Amino acid sequence: MAIHNDNMNISMEIGVNKIHVQKFFPESPGQQAACASERSMVCTLQRSKRVARRGLLAAAFAAASFLSGAVVYAQNTISIGTGGTGGVYYPLGGGIAAALSKHIPGMAATAEVTGGSVDNLKLVGSGKPYLAMTMADAAKDAIEGADKFKATGKVDAKTLLVLYPNRMHVVTVDGTNITKFSDLKGKRVSTGSPGSATEVMAFRLIEAAGMDKDRDMKRERLGVAESVNAIKDRKIDAFFWVGGLPTGAVTDLANSPGMKIKMIDHDDLVAAMNKKYGNLYYGDVIAKSVYQGMASDNKMASVANLLVAPAKMSNEQAYAIVKTIIERRDDLIAVHKEAANIKLENQRVSASPVPYHPGARKYLEEKGIKLD
Repeated sequence: MAIHNDNMNISMEIGVNKIHVQKFFPESPGQQAACASERSMVCTLQRSKRVARRGLLAAAFAAASFLSGAVVYAQNTISIGTGGTGGVYYPLGGGIAAALSKHIPGMAATAEVTGGSVDNLKLVGSGKPYLAMTMADAAKDAIEGADKFKATGKVDAKTLLVLYPNRMHVVTVDGTNITKFSDLKGKRVSTGSPGSATEVMAFRLIEAAGMDKDRDMKRERLGVAESVNAIKDRKIDAFFWVGGLPTGAVTDLANSPGMKIKMIDHDDLVAAMNKKYGNLYYGDVIAKSVYQGMASDNKMASVANLLVAPAKMSNEQAYAIVKTIIERRDDLIAVHKEAANIKLENQRVSASPVPYHPGARKYLEEKGIKLD
């Protein structure tokens, strides 16, 4: 806990939360003029009393918060870990941050560009005030301390909401001689940025296809925007990207002159992934109307996206966040249409390997959603 005060303000930090209380015990203009020179012993004593009273009040707030076991929020600062600028996480995360800041009194929320799900989950585990947009498979690894979380350990996180399906894109263009997944062997392929769930899922697909991610291809580690630029420049032959529909960077590639996009089917690999990693993935379809130039529907693998929070988040704050996102969904749809999938009926225990936060459960159950 830290307490800060100046002449007109007092602020208190308890853990990750800051309370600002303004204009306690202000000096009158006459007092300010009389004490301007700072030479008056009387004024010095008066000021000392005022500072002491501020300190006592701040301490009283801190003690009340500590003893109650809850956090009193006059102002919250919270960050949402999203992804790269070319995907869906970042714009949608920005929309969520705007809604929380506008509709939850005292909250100041921001969206941050990150490497993606894995990085976001590690931020949640850092103890700092973060929410994470993440794929379900990365979230499962995080709470179990598996795969990319072996070194850092388990992340104590809880689900706030199931957001929307994340669709795996395996993207190439005409002229690469890639028509099926096995054709990736020997090619220059980007498997996603370091710290992203794209990389996690790409590795699992490659493994399910009986290939080695290091020996069987020349691998790059690029985000979706960088992958699109690289394939335009013919520096790579294909790339993996898991995201919502449409993804802006992929749309840009599809609309680029001289580029004809090709999406590689891989839904036949879902069973092998689920056998090893649990029932996280399911066969899905990207309709040929989503991206210009697609010759047919793309049969691919999907996984749920989640919004997760630190387990220690107060029930009241978790409740307020879930309530705001659900009730301001139309505002989010205006930011990105994938927000249309953030529905009460999509909130199911089976949809997330991470248990729901008690505050989220309270709101959902009030709305008639039975999670047990």
